[in-house]
Amino acid sequence: EAAIAYVTQMAPYIGKKPMVIDCCGTKRVVCRALFPLAQEHGFTYLGGHPMAGTHNSGFKYARSNLYHGAPMVLVPPVFDDIELLQRAKDLLQPAGFGKFSVTTAEAHDEMIAFTSQLAHVVSNAYIKSPTARSHRGFSAGSYKDLTRVAWLDPSMWAELFLDNRDNVLFELDSLADSLSQYRAAVENNDLAALTALLDEGRRRKEEVDGR
Repeated sequence: EAAIAYVTQMAPYIGKKPMVIDCCGTKRVVCRALFPLAQEHGFTYLGGHPMAGTHNSGFKYARSNLYHGAPMVLVPPVFDDIELLQRAKDLLQPAGFGKFSVTTAEAHDEMIAFTSQLAHVVSNAYIKSPTARSHRGFSAGSYKDLTRVAWLDPSMWAELFLDNRDNVLFELDSLADSLSQYRAAVENNDLAALTALLDEGRRRKEEVDGR
């Protein structure tokens, strides 16, 4: 909302030469507002999402190499303008991105619900276990990996989740369904079913990420 408000306020003063690229965590809401605004005022706008960051918030945590080698997602207003995409890549070159992906706002939000937003919900919910208060001395890499993004900016992430409500709900339902299968296997002391579920997850990880 802040990005939309800022660009709306500044739109009459941007001019025809600059390229505006937002860095918001969802794309449908911001692109829906800013594509027509850019067309109306004659400046160039692309949706953008740098796929890098830390669990810390604020400018004091900025660092010059944050985007080095990281993917950058671009959402252009049209997909057959090669010059536009090349110009965007050239302008972003100093940031050191390792790869550019070009997609639609809809496809971006669908994917980001899985790769980022669900991970933040799970991490934030996982740390609420009463056992967490006594974890010291018993936790290592898996605990740290799973809880890192529980450090989040609540206001920002709540807005992102609601901006992408339909996709977040789909991922939450998918996860809840999977968890219910694991719970049933443990509750029923079903070694075969539990082993099969774990093996399925291991094979899925190998399929999507390789070894």
